[in-house]
Amino acid sequence: MAADQNPFKAMALTSGILSQLAGCTLVGIFFGRWLDNQFTTSPLFLILGLFAGLAAGTYGTIHLVRKYTGED
Repeated sequence: MAADQNPFKAMALTSGILSQLAGCTLVGIFFGRWLDNQFTTSPLFLILGLFAGLAAGTYGTIHLVRKYTGED
């Protein structure tokens, strides 16, 4: 079995991608809801936090995959 075909490496990359996307999105949502409660602007910061979390998660995922494939 070659080093690139290690199933544990694939599992680690998959869990890293999942945690990047889900974690950043959830942090963005919770921060947006907190800001909405502070400024009483019901869905505005929730939506902005969702998009910011998705953008941060996507950027982090791209960076992680590039590091894994050796392109970074």
